[in-house]
Amino acid sequence: MSWPCRGGGVRVVASPSYKGHRHPAKAISHCVWPCFRFPLSFREVEGLMLQRGILVPHETVRRWCIKFGQAYANGLRRRRPRPGDKWHLDEVFPKINGERKYLWRAVDADGNVLDILVQNRRDKTAARRFFRTLLKKTCSVPRVVVTDKLRSYGVAHREVMPSVEHRSHKGLNNRAENSHQPTRQRERAMKGFRSAGGAQQFLVAFNGISPHFRPHRHLMTASDHRAETTVRFVIWDQITGAGRPTTA
Repeated sequence: MSWPCRGGGVRVVASPSYKGHRHPAKAISHCVWPCFRFPLSFREVEGLMLQRGILVPHETVRRWCIKFGQAYANGLRRRRPRPGDKWHLDEVFPKINGERKYLWRAVDADGNVLDILVQNRRDKTAARRFFRTLLKKTCSVPRVVVTDKLRSYGVAHREVMPSVEHRSHKGLNNRAENSHQPTRQRERAMKGFRSAGGAQQFLVAFNGISPHFRPHRHLMTASDHRAETTVRFVIWDQITGAGRPTTA
């Protein structure tokens, strides 16, 4: 069973363009990656870049993350294998500008983030919307969906994908719950999000980039981890264009 992609075929995403920027691609990508990998503020990244001889204000770093973050994340996603057939869904309750919002997240059995969605509610309408968005984005249908005991999941499941097995159990969903930790760390470093739209924009890119620099360290030896990290930085340079020679 398959879910057709919107527009049919594979979506082609243009490579990031650095036209009009004073700094080269390597400097920009080197400023962006620590913002998505470590729980650092933009001011802290500004200080790190100053030590490397790159003079860039924190506001510029923030704008680069907004402008290039999603393009980098799209490039990394195109290189990933298709998601597994067992999906874990969960939600957390961040406060955005003093109001409680609901951050819905789906991961596969390997912990790869499939999609996130910031919404105002936690009812069946919100669950149904998340299911439909998730199916369109992944262009596939899982074999099993694992959720907690929120009843909204059951209603949305019966309406959107009734043929998929649904397991509702709090203890089976630790994989999705653990995947929220990097987001929570980043949220604290940013002292919260200012708007739901801004949170959605940043977190979509964050969940596309952060896992790339987080290989399963506990499953590797030290030498294997170093080799894997080196490979991932080579891929990052290819995605961002930092490995290409600059032209005068």
